Amino acid sequence: MAFSDHLLDVGEPLWSAQYDHPFVRELAAGSLDESAFRVWLAQDYRYLLDYARTFAVLGTHTRDETTMGRCFGVADAVLSEELDLHRSFAADYGLTPEDLAATEKTPTCEAYTNYLLRTARERPFAVGAAAVFPCGQGYLDVAEHMATLADEDHRYTPFVEKYTSEAFRESVAWMRALVDRCATAHPSLKPEMETAFRRSAELEHAFWEMAYTRERWPHERATAADD
Repeated sequence: MAFSDHLLDVGEPLWSAQYDHPFVRELAAGSLDESAFRVWLAQDYRYLLDYARTFAVLGTHTRDETTMGRCFGVADAVLSEELDLHRSFAADYGLTPEDLAATEKTPTCEAYTNYLLRTARERPFAVGAAAVFPCGQGYLDVAEHMATLADEDHRYTPFVEKYTSEAFRESVAWMRALVDRCATAHPSLKPEMETAFRRSAELEHAFWEMAYTRERWPHERATAADD
């Protein structure tokens, strides 16, 4: 069994939890409240900036020229393409580029991005590769699940189409192959790779919950209650 398949077996309960999350089910049906989607848009915009930084860091930690170039290429694609898509989505929901740039991370977004960057900087390359794998594979699998649930096109259809596109599938296939190559080259790191994969998968699930509940910092909730 390929190590990536093993990781997906390990992560199956978390994948199932994502499939069953109300954010995912309601987005698939087109009934998700716009305010929850706006939270996701703004927070994912901030997440993607650090996701790009994570791949840039990973690119500096490999000696393989092809892998280095691909890591830097992913970072560039996120900055030049995926963030443009988010800005386009955001405009449809009343959010300007300035709004996105000024967004403060929620506790969950802060925890997730800090975890990815810390892992990429401080742990071996193979562990960093395992840490970013749930984002790519998770979004592809969740979007494919959404596509099976959707009865017709609706306002969130572009989200599903983006994360089931051929370009995104190819990127995820590369990430999966990278994890397998790392596991083969560094078998002693498999336990730590599995731990990193599991933690990122947990944070992926938490990210849907964060958007759905409109998560805020405790002091922000207290201020709102006072008002």
